[in-house]
Amino acid sequence: MNTHPCHRGELTRLNRVSGQLAGVKRMIEDGRYCPEILMQLRAIRAAIRRIESGILQKHMEHCVAQALRDGTETESKIEELMKIFDRYED
Repeated sequence: MNTHPCHRGELTRLNRVSGQLAGVKRMIEDGRYCPEILMQLRAIRAAIRRIESGILQKHMEHCVAQALRDGTETESKIEELMKIFDRYED
């Protein structure tokens, strides 16, 4: 049986990022100083990276590990991970 891990814990972080984005939009509308906006954008990027990292970790611990334990889809899971890592630019 192939089930997906629960990512509901990330919703709080995503809501926080959404609020940060709304804040940046207001900063731009209010004509705030560029470095202040850039600092907020940097914080948003860091938060998104943490969310991304958490989801990737769960994927590896749950989905990939299960495929390795079962001996099923091993090659496809490795290919899937390689595609994910190929998309990372920084």
